[in-house]
Amino acid sequence: MPTESTALGMRLVTGDAGFVGCHALQNWPQAVGLAQCAGQAVDIRDKAALLRVLAKIAPKEVLHLAGISFVPDALKNPRLTYEVNFLGTLNLLEALAETGFTGRFLFVSSGDAYGLASENELPLCETHPLRPRNPYAVSKAATEALCYQWSQMGPFEVIVARPFNHIGPGQSAQFAISDFARQIAEIAAGRREPVLRVGNIDVTRDFSDVRDVLAAYDALFASGDNGAIYNVCSGVERSVRSLLERLLQLAQVQADVRHEPSRWRPAEQPRVCASHEKLSARTGWQPAHQIDDTLLRLFEYWEMEIGK
Repeated sequence: MPTESTALGMRLVTGDAGFVGCHALQNWPQAVGLAQCAGQAVDIRDKAALLRVLAKIAPKEVLHLAGISFVPDALKNPRLTYEVNFLGTLNLLEALAETGFTGRFLFVSSGDAYGLASENELPLCETHPLRPRNPYAVSKAATEALCYQWSQMGPFEVIVARPFNHIGPGQSAQFAISDFARQIAEIAAGRREPVLRVGNIDVTRDFSDVRDVLAAYDALFASGDNGAIYNVCSGVERSVRSLLERLLQLAQVQADVRHEPSRWRPAEQPRVCASHEKLSARTGWQPAHQIDDTLLRLFEYWEMEIGK
C-alpha cells in the first residue's frame, strides 16, 4: 500500500479495482489507486471515507473511473446507479475541494450518453445532442453537466472523456467481446461444447484497445482544455459479428453460434461510430494498436485464466 509520502503529487485513480483502473496502475508509474491508498475498497457514496483518504494525500491529478458501468445492472437498479455515478462524483468533487486539491480532474463518461443516432449522423462528434436511453447513460450525461459546472466554478480544472467500447485483457466476461473470448478459450481447452451463445451480434460498435484509451487519458491530462469534452474512440465501425468471427480465426476454433434472446438488450442502438478528430487535434493522440493484436491478447488472457 502506498504511504502518504509516496502518494504525494501522484495521479489518483478511482475505480482502481476495475478493468481500466487495473491497467492504469500497471502502465502509469505515477498512478496510485484510491483503494490502494485507503487499504480497502472505498464507497464513493461515503463522503466521509473520501475525506479521510484525501486528507492524507495530495494528488496532482485525478482519473475518475469509479462507478456502475454494466448496463444490465443499471437497468435492474436505476436508483443505485444514479447514487453511485452522479452523487458519488459530487462527493468526490466536494471532498477534493475541501482537502485543497488544485490539479486536473478527468471524468470518464461514456459514448453511450449519445444514445439514439440515425445513420446520417455518424460518425458521432462532441456536438451531437445527448439522447440517453438507459439509466447508465442518463447517469453519465447528468454527471457531465455536473462536471462542466465545476469546471467553471470549482477550484480546479475538470475535463470529460467520452470513451466508446474498449477491450483488452482483464475485462469482465459480462461484456460481449470478452465473453466471446472466454467461451472460445473454454472450447479450445475442451471445457465447453463447440457452441457459442450470443446476443445481437449484428450491431456495430466503435472498439478501442484499452492501451489506446489510457494513452488518450494521459494526453488529456497533459493537453485537454478545462470544461471540454472529448470522444475517445477508434473512428472505425465494426460489427460485433466480425469480431466474433475474427476471434474464432485467431484461436483456430470452429463453433456453432446460437442466439439467446436473454442476451439481447432493450433499446439497443443498431450502429455506432465516432470521431476522435477533436481529441487528435488538441493532443496529437492517435489509435496505435491493431484490432487483431487486441483480440489475440484478450483470447490469450482467457486461455491463461482457464488454465489456472
